[in-house]
This record gives sequence, C-alpha cells and structure tokens, in this order.
Amino acid sequence: MANFKALKGQGHAPTLFAAFLYFDFSFMVWTMLGPLVTEISESLASHGEVLNAGQQATLLSVPILSGALLRIVLGFGVDKLGAKLTALIAQSIVISVLFYAYFRGATITYNELLVVALGLGFAGASFAVALPQAGQWYPPKLQGIVLGIAGAGNVGVVVDFLFAPKIAEKWGWEAVFLVGGVLSLIVFVMYTLLAKNAPASVYKARPKKLVDYWKLLKDRDSWWFMLFYAVSFGGFVGFANYMKVYLMNTYQADMSAFGLDVFNEPNVKVIAGYFGALTIFAGAILRPVGGGIADKMGGIKALYIFFGIVLILVSLSGLIHLPFWVAIAVLFVIMASLGMANGAVFQLVPQRFGKDIGIMTGLIGAAGGIGGTFLVKTLGWAKGTFDSYAMGFFIFAGLVLLAIAAISLVKTRWRTTWGVQSGGMI
Repeated sequence: MANFKALKGQGHAPTLFAAFLYFDFSFMVWTMLGPLVTEISESLASHGEVLNAGQQATLLSVPILSGALLRIVLGFGVDKLGAKLTALIAQSIVISVLFYAYFRGATITYNELLVVALGLGFAGASFAVALPQAGQWYPPKLQGIVLGIAGAGNVGVVVDFLFAPKIAEKWGWEAVFLVGGVLSLIVFVMYTLLAKNAPASVYKARPKKLVDYWKLLKDRDSWWFMLFYAVSFGGFVGFANYMKVYLMNTYQADMSAFGLDVFNEPNVKVIAGYFGALTIFAGAILRPVGGGIADKMGGIKALYIFFGIVLILVSLSGLIHLPFWVAIAVLFVIMASLGMANGAVFQLVPQRFGKDIGIMTGLIGAAGGIGGTFLVKTLGWAKGTFDSYAMGFFIFAGLVLLAIAAISLVKTRWRTTWGVQSGGMI
C-alpha cells in the first residue's frame, strides 16, 4: 500500500493507466489464436483446407516469434520516434489485422491467417513500448511498482481462454476477432487521449544503437540469461498457446463428460478453454511471487527449485499417460513453476545488467519468445510424427535440464564476482 501511496503526486497517472490498458489488451490479443485454433481448423476444413498438427503449431507459433523479434524493433522505435507514436503505429497494425480476419471470416485461407498471426506479433511486442513509456515518468525508487502495474498483462491469456471459445460457440470464431478489434479500437482512442511522452525535464533519452546490442551479445552472461528465460517464459507462453490443442487431442472425452455433468455445457471446446484458463492462471499471477521468493533466498536457488519441479513433472507427463485430473493438477503446477521462474530470472537480471536493463529486457524477452516458438513447434512435430506428445515433453525436459546444468556452471562465478556488489540475494 505504501508504494501505491508513494505514486501520488509523482509521474503522470494518465500515462501509467494508458500504458497498462495498452499492454493488457495487447497481451490478450497476442495470444487469442491459442483458444481458437480448433474452431479455425474446423472452419478451414469445411472448405477443403485441412490443417495437420504441424500447420496448427506453425499458426500458433508465428505470433510468439514475431512478437519476440518485434520487441527489438519497437525498442528502436521508442528511441527514434518516441513511445507514443511507436505505440500508435503498432496498435494500428494490430487493429487492421483483427478486422481483416473478421471481414474475411469463413472464407479466409491458411496463408492469410499466417499474415494475421504475423500482425498479432505487434501486440506481443507492446512490452517494449508500454513499460518504458510508463517508467520514464517515475523516479528509480518507484520503478518496481510502476513497471508492475504497466506490465500486469499476462492475465490477458486467461481472459482469452475463458471467453473466446464461448463467443466462438455462439457467434462463430470470426466474432472473437470483431470483439478484439472493437476493444483494441477503444483502447487506441483512450491511449491517444491519455498517454504522453515524458518531457526532457523528467527523462533524458539515451538512444540505443546496434553496437550496444552487439556489445552485450559478446558478454557470455547475456546468453545464460537468455537460455533461462527461453525455458521459463518460453515454456509458459508455449504451453499457454498450445494448451487447448493438447487438451482437445488428449482428454476430449473426459472434458466432455465433465462439461455435461457440471456445467450442462455440451461444447467440449468451451470446457477445454475453461481448463486451459485454470492451468494458465497459475503462471500468469505467480510471476511476482517468484520474484519475491528469489529476493529472500536468491535467484539461483529459486531457479533450482522452480526448474527442478518443471523437470520432474514434464518428464512424468512424457513417460506415462496421466489420468485427466492428475494431468490438470500437473499442468497447473508446471505453469505455476514456470511463472515463478520468470520472476526469479528478472530478480537476477537487474543485478547483473543494471546499467543496460532496457537493452537486456529486449534481448531476453526475444529469447523467451523464441523458446515459446520452439516448444509449440516441437509439440506439433511430436504429435504429427508419433501421434503422441511424449517426445515433445522429453525435448522440453532436456532443455530444462540444460538450464539447471547451466546454473550449476555459473553460480560460483556469479556469487564471487558481480554478485558481491549487487546488493541483493544471488
């Protein structure tokens, strides 16, 4: 509460609110294909374009990958054009592809959907605009609470899974794009009216250059952090986007029976959305908890614990076919652990790269998106090749094991070098 009180009279509240709206709705739009891919696939199949597991995975992975890479592009845009103009351009592109998908409707082709998915990446890249714009208005002592407010967008994917399948059931999947477009247009207007760039008297810009990125990429610690985030955030966003496909292909009969018995809901795709939301919710809200745990015990020890839990449960999911309720519980804990690992990674990053946190956020965020893309594609490949997700789980478990080994490799050096002067728990 004290931190919230400290915001009074500081910075620019309308910009902070506008940044929160922009990022929250953008994250929701960015992940909207995940809960809709089964409905879209059925629509395409009805006019002769049948998608295999690999094509579904590609459709889901394109927004993740483009969102990751576009974070760097929009970061440059913030430096060159200002945060507000960059945000308005990105929002315009997202709104355009949303309405395009709606008006094309059932006649849309797979290739057109890939272009739409690419455009949705601009929504995922909003992280690189909304957070700096809000933070530029506030002093260093308030950055934690300010960036926490502006960046509270992960819950958007939960909203997707709760409501998108039901809207699609009643009015068709195209209606979800219409709702997304209308809401994004409202946010666009509100953002235009409320958001302002911080004046020079408040924030002195230090534009980034390509050489700055290259300098940090030559630092081996950058690659370790990118590996950790590729596993933690990549795992979270990858599983989140693929969750409905996985549940539909693996536990359709169980969900159908549960939906009829409890919700009187005959549409199993809606029930899959509910269970997807339940598992994703844990990772979405527990990120700050992971950061808090890392503050108390150190980020290295916290990552050992979170990654260790993920390794055990992902391996278990690959080894045996879990009963439905056990699988839901396991997925819930996996997502919770990945969400907390995200917080633990970013407990360490500012301590190592405090002077370059802006650039590192872009690089590490991009690595997270690449990790999510790899996970979705791996799961789709495993299903298409072996008619089973086991190999996909095993490959991801291997990456988690690699991350744990990397922590063991760097922990002593980190604790005896930069960790000594960091001022925080390592």
